[in-house]
Parts: sequence; C-alpha cells; structure tokens
Amino acid sequence: MTLTFDVRRQHPELVGPARQTPRETKRLSDIDDQDGLRKHIPFVLFYRRGAAAADPARVVRHALGEALVPYYPLAGRLREVEGRKLVVDCTGEGVLFVEADAGVRLAELEAAGLTPPFPCMDQLLFDVDGSDGVLTCPLLLIQVTRLLCGGFVFALRLNHTMCDAAGIVQFMSAVGELARGLPAPTVTPVWSRELLNARSPPRPSFPHHEYDPVPPTPFPPPGDMVTRTFTFVPADIAAIKKGGGKATTTFEALAALIWRARTAALEIPAGEDARLAFPADVRRARGLGLPAGYYGNACVYPTAVADAGALRGGSLGDAVELVREAKKPVAAAAEYARSTADLLALRGRPLLALGNLFIVSDNRRAGFGGVDFGWGQPAYGGPAGAMFVLSFLVAVRSGDGEEEDAVAVPVVLPRAAMDRFASELKTMLAAVR
Repeated sequence: MTLTFDVRRQHPELVGPARQTPRETKRLSDIDDQDGLRKHIPFVLFYRRGAAAADPARVVRHALGEALVPYYPLAGRLREVEGRKLVVDCTGEGVLFVEADAGVRLAELEAAGLTPPFPCMDQLLFDVDGSDGVLTCPLLLIQVTRLLCGGFVFALRLNHTMCDAAGIVQFMSAVGELARGLPAPTVTPVWSRELLNARSPPRPSFPHHEYDPVPPTPFPPPGDMVTRTFTFVPADIAAIKKGGGKATTTFEALAALIWRARTAALEIPAGEDARLAFPADVRRARGLGLPAGYYGNACVYPTAVADAGALRGGSLGDAVELVREAKKPVAAAAEYARSTADLLALRGRPLLALGNLFIVSDNRRAGFGGVDFGWGQPAYGGPAGAMFVLSFLVAVRSGDGEEEDAVAVPVVLPRAAMDRFASELKTMLAAVR
C-alpha cells in the first residue's frame, strides 16, 4: 500500500543575499551551457529530529540568505547572448523558498523505503508556477518541510547549467555550516568558468562518441513509466565485482550489470548500438587548473558503445571491459575536458547522442550524506528520482549501522520492461553468486 499524507505549504517567497552583492554579468563555461544541462534536477535530504528545538525552516532560511552572499550568482537570472551563450545577470533577486508541514513521521517514510520513488515527492518539492524555465527564472527552488516527529525534509531543485552534483553539495554544505553557527563557509566559492571554455581556435582531440550525431530513440509514453530502486548490499557487490573480472571497481561492475539488464529488458534489437554514458568529474585533473571552490559543471561524459545483441549475449566481464575502454581517454582528463569544450563550441552545444542511450551517474562520493544543517547527517541524501535515460548510484546503509555500505540504483522503465529488468537482474546475480 502506498503511503500518502497531507503537506501544507506556505506561500513561496524569494530569499536573496543577506547583504549587498555585486551587480554584474558572468558568462557560463562551454561545459555549463550545453543543451543537455539546460534543465532542472531535484535532490532531497531527510533529517531526524535534533536535540535542539529550533525550527529547521527558520534556520535554513536565515543561513540561505547568508550563503547567497558569497554565492551571489545563484541569486541571479540566466539569459542568452550571442550564439545562445548563457550568462547570469547577478541581480540579487533571490532563490525560491517554500516552508511546509507534512502529516507524516520519518519512521513511516523509512518503513515505506527511503529510496526513490519517494511518497508524495511532488508535494515535498512543489513545482511553483512559472519557476521551471531555464531563462529568467530562479536558479534554485528549496522547500523545507517539517515532519510530525520533529525531523524535516530539505528538497532542492537546481538549474543544472549552474552546478553539477559536487557543486550544489558545496553550496548546501555552506548553508549547513552557516546554519550551525560558523562565521563563514570553510570552502570559498570560485567562479573561474572561463577555465572550461573552448580554445581559440577549437581543436577537439578525441572522437567523443557521447555526441555522435545519431537519431534519437523515441521515449516511451510517460504514463507507462514506473520507478523502482534496486539496492545492492555488500555481498551482492562483492559477487558482481568478482564476476566482472580482476580488479573490477564497484562502479564498473554495477554500471555493466545494469546496462546489460536494461538492454535486454528493452529488447533493443541486435544490430543496433546500445550506449552507456557516465559523468566523470575532472575537478582535480592535473593541468586543468580548476581551483578549490569551483562549483560549476566539471564533468565530461565518456561513452561505451556496443552492439545490443553482443552486449546481451556476452558476459558481465565483456561489459566491464567496454566500460573500462570508455574510461581510458579520461586518464588524460585535462585534455579530454578541453576537447569536450572545443567540440561543444564547434557543433553548437549538441545534446548527448540519444540513440539507445543510458546514463549512469555515480553520486556515492558527491557528499550529500555529509550535509549537516545542525541536525546531523541525513537519513538519505541524494537524487529525488531518476529518468528513463538516467540512473544514479547512491550510497545507502544496508542495515542499522552508521556506514553507507550498500548502493541504491533507481531505475525508470515502462512497466512491462521493468518486470523483465528485475528478472534479468535476478538471473545475472544468480550467475555470479
């Protein structure tokens, strides 16, 4: 039985920087403003009751205004200039903030399963009318919902062109530090988006199959889609890694497994290419020069391509090898990032190749689990859901312990394909145990 509850919201308000901030226009990078990032993405964090009796909505709202002083571009608005280039006008208009109360306890949410799909998520992060545009709209929507038990839900929707997962975690952590009484964030934010612009003249040096000009695969009807999260405990992960071959990483093993199962579940015909893309963070790439505190998009998207029939008929080890081969160019991360920016500039910011595309984003080390507003670490922190072409790896606890030693993977598929996916996954897991 699906858990349902009432959520009572107050009127949305704009929260701007607590003090005067520069009025200027800043250009986004050529990685930031690619078409595939021109969308909003939701995250959610669930917190238990704290020792203090403070109101979480009041605490977060105050800290948010303080954090928007050093992060003042997030309080601005995007617009396009020549060649559809995105710039942010730092107007100080603010971000949307919603305060709410829900008639549910965290224990009830945990009993229902604290992984996507979350009950009443559309009420825990309410889509304020007119707020979801890419241009001229607030760049963040934040909702703090108090629970009956004294815990609360912090939900956030982000204009993806401004930050990636690591960047928004940096901002949320700054809000948390200010909420806990620190005088300033421990990490000073840095703009420096010009470091990820195309060279002059642009000169791509890699094939970049992630942007191959292939026809997109039609999406199934939204009404037929279902979301289900598959959780892999340590014993599962160890068996899958062993089945993947020597020195297989957790990411390689899970990405390969899920890609194979999904390809089979969707019955992609032999002779068609299946694609697996995965964001790779280049923040710490030697030679790129991104400073500590950079909070823009700093991911590239290496992509494995395989004949769907060969992928289904091969072994898990074969799929792992495809993932490894796709990762190899990122060993030269600085050059790969510059080459990506060059290609995006030359080809007018194309979308990722959407022909039988599946994206697996590893959020296990993004830092959501460390965001603390004064109530300790969240019971869950990470993406609020998934999409047909996009799944996440999220670190979760496998039992009552403190260690996040399991991996949750939310998957979105048509209903019939989801049944086949679960069956394929069960068969594949049995084969490696």
